[in-house]
Parts: sequence; C-alpha cells; structure tokens
Amino acid sequence: MPQRVLTTESGAPVADNQNSATAGVGGPILLQDQHLLEKLARFNRERIPERVVHARGSGAYGYFEVTDDVTGFTSADFLSEVGKKTETFLRFSTVADNLGGADAVRDPRGFALKFYTEEGNYDLVGNNTPVFFIKDPIKFPDFIHSQKRDPFTGKQEPDNVWDFWAHAPEATHQITWLMGDRGIPASYRHMNGYGSHTYQWTNAKGEAFFVKYHFKTNQGIRSLSAEQGAELAGKDPNSHQTDLLQAIERGVNPSWTLYVQVMPAAEAADYRFNPFDLTKVWPHKDYPLQRVGRLVLDRNPDNVFAEVEQAAFSPNNFVPGIGPSPDKMLQGRLFAYADAHRYRLGVNHTQLAVNAPKATEANNYGRDGLMASNSQGRGAKNYEPNSYEGPVETGQPLAAPLAVNGHTGTHEAPAHTKDDDFFQAGELYRLMSEDEKKRLVANIAGGLSQVTRDDVIEKNLAHFHAADADYGKRVEEAVRALRED
Repeated sequence: MPQRVLTTESGAPVADNQNSATAGVGGPILLQDQHLLEKLARFNRERIPERVVHARGSGAYGYFEVTDDVTGFTSADFLSEVGKKTETFLRFSTVADNLGGADAVRDPRGFALKFYTEEGNYDLVGNNTPVFFIKDPIKFPDFIHSQKRDPFTGKQEPDNVWDFWAHAPEATHQITWLMGDRGIPASYRHMNGYGSHTYQWTNAKGEAFFVKYHFKTNQGIRSLSAEQGAELAGKDPNSHQTDLLQAIERGVNPSWTLYVQVMPAAEAADYRFNPFDLTKVWPHKDYPLQRVGRLVLDRNPDNVFAEVEQAAFSPNNFVPGIGPSPDKMLQGRLFAYADAHRYRLGVNHTQLAVNAPKATEANNYGRDGLMASNSQGRGAKNYEPNSYEGPVETGQPLAAPLAVNGHTGTHEAPAHTKDDDFFQAGELYRLMSEDEKKRLVANIAGGLSQVTRDDVIEKNLAHFHAADADYGKRVEEAVRALRED
C-alpha cells in the first residue's frame, strides 16, 4: 500500500511538518504558515467542557440479547422476542472527580447504557447502586457542590461532604452502600448496574407497570478495601480503564444478566412506602427479580474522545413501550442530562456517530446550529405540517399516561404508611457480616472524624443511631477514638 500524504485540514499536501516557515534562516515565523497556525489553533481547542459529574469514564460497544418473554409487560420492539439482539454502548464512570481522577476510589459508578433499537435510541442512565443520596432534583446542584472541590481550598472537604449529609437524612441508605464493601469496585466488570429510578413499561394492551432494572454481573462481585483502593489508585490511576480495554482485546467479553422488578401500576398508590423514592429499594420478597436478557460487551471504541467523552445519554430518550414514572429525581434528569450535552457538545450532538441511531434514522425538522451535518434532501421543508411528504406524527404515545391531580406548588413527596429515611439503611446494615460491619464503620469514621464542627458530627451520628442502635453506637465510638488520637 502506498504511503499516504500528510495534508492540511483542507486537503492540501504538507511539504514540511518538522520546521515552521520563517523569514530567512533563523528569522521570525511567518503569519502565512497555514499549516503551523492550523495545528496550534486546533491544539488549543482539543478539549471541550468536561462533565460536571461523571467526568471520568470508560466505555465499550456490545449487544443485548433477550432470553425471556416480557411481552406481557412491555411492547418495546427490542424486547419483543426471545433471541432478539440489539447493539449497545455502555459508559462507566466515577461521579465526583474530574476527568484526570483515579478509577479505584470510593465513589458511586455511573452505568449508562444506550440501546440502538429499530424504534430509535433508548438510553438507560443508572449507577452501580440501586439507590441515591437525595430524592428531589432541586437539591442536586447543592449536593454535588458539597462533594466536589471547595471554591476556596480547591479540594474536597470533609466539612462540606458531611455537613450536607447532616442536613439530608434520606442519604443514610446510600451512605451505607457507599461506605460498605462495594464502595470501591475492583473493576467495572466486577460490579452490578442498576437503573436505580423507577420507570414505566406499557404492554400492547395499554396496561401499565412500574419497573426497576438490575444488571447482575456474570463475572461476580469483586471489590477493594480502602487500603487496596488507595494503593491501586497511586500505582495505576487508569486501572479500571486498563482492565476493561485489555479484557475485551483478549476476547474475555464481560457480560451482565438483566432482571427487572415489576409492579402493576395500580399497586403503587397503596404501597407501604413511596415506590418512586430514589433513596429506597423495593424488597425482592414483594417484587421478585424476573430475568429479561443478557448484555455483552465485545468491542472497544476506536477513539476514546470521539466515542466515550462525546457519548451523550439522556433518560428522556424512550422508545414505544417504555416511559417515565413520577420519580422526582428522574423527572429532573429528563431535562438536565440532555441540556448538559447541548452545552458541552452543541445542539447537534445527536448527529455524532456514537449518539446517532444505528438501526433506524432520525427524521425531524431540526435544522442548522453549530456543527450541523444532517442532510434532509434538496428542497426538504423545515416545518410541520406540510404538503411535501415530510415526516408525520404517529398519534401513538410511547407509554401510558400518568394520572395527576391537586394544586400546583412546591410539595414534598407524598408520604406512604411506612415511609422512613432510616429503616432501609438499618436493614442493609443488619444484612452485613461482622467483618463487613467493621469495615463499614471504619470507612465512615475515617471521614466523619475529620469534620471540624461538633454539631455536624452529632447530626450525622443521629442518622446512624436512627438506622440501627448498634450501627450508631459503633460509628460514634469509632469517631470518638479517632478524634482523641
């Protein structure tokens, strides 16, 4: 194969890529050196705004295969028959740190999955935990500010982290997850993924169900202790990225089995706690796991920036048969995720290869804007309705309508008979072995003992006492011992 010729961005051949053009030997550089100016200008613009959260990420392509019949619950075409396969892209991430942060840190992990279905792209945006710290999106910016770098010190501050949690008792359940043994996954392959939110499925008869997604790793759960995580983060900050890349390159393709919990919509109103509360799980004895299919990752991206950094996910990307629920955190994210990508990547980010539909095509009346690349054909109209055979609406809603009532206002979520911020955190603690409890307490006390205000410490200790008396007692004693040293 003949050697390809290096060119400028306009396609002109480059004569010299080693020396800039100058006014004579040793003279000043000439403004007319287009190749030099183009290279420097592009270099200055190689980076785009990083994600405020989930900045540090890895990803891979794969497929989802249906293994069990779920047509009684959803009419989604990609779930319509056993054996059907759909191409996917999965992005893993840490949450709090910046793009250059280490992988092996104590932090929730993002688990964002894009299904390239024949009815359009379906995005399922979740984490490696089934719950989250808060239940209302209006608190999300404040929560993230408390967890990220302080504007004065420029680093994460235990005072900020624990002060916010002191004022958010609903976070106790997720704190117990995060500070427990699964807080630092050994790799992305060795952790579960969860949709976390409650979603709606609708079947062909129009019957509605609320569902929760559980992706169980087929590699088995493996996690790191705090000491192992600190050592690995120092030795190889890219440990999880390296593991995922090398596993797929070796042909050791990671996989997960998808299960769902299914709640008939009519049961939601009278369930003992709010089923749309992101800080709570549905006990499996109430709604057992039902197997759906298998997710396999089998291809690495060719370019991490183009396909991982520019991958854009929005939980508002639904397909027929799947829709939202009244989950307030989900409702906020329906706007926030897509808006983040419009800011970072531009209004035409859905035309990028990793984000564009693959099994169908996008047909709409969106035009122009930064980096527009779609072609609608010569003379195609940019308004609807029209008389020129442009795309038309179907009249078929994607999911069943959600009933609403009452007066507008800033309401707290409706309280159910057993709603409580601490019970499930206590249940999780009581499920742990004695060694797991010891490690959990040590992890919590290590951070909480660094807080400078006694009242903030006391507020947090009250949450652990409320979850379980033994839990609170152990944390209190461990914090006291560390502060007396």
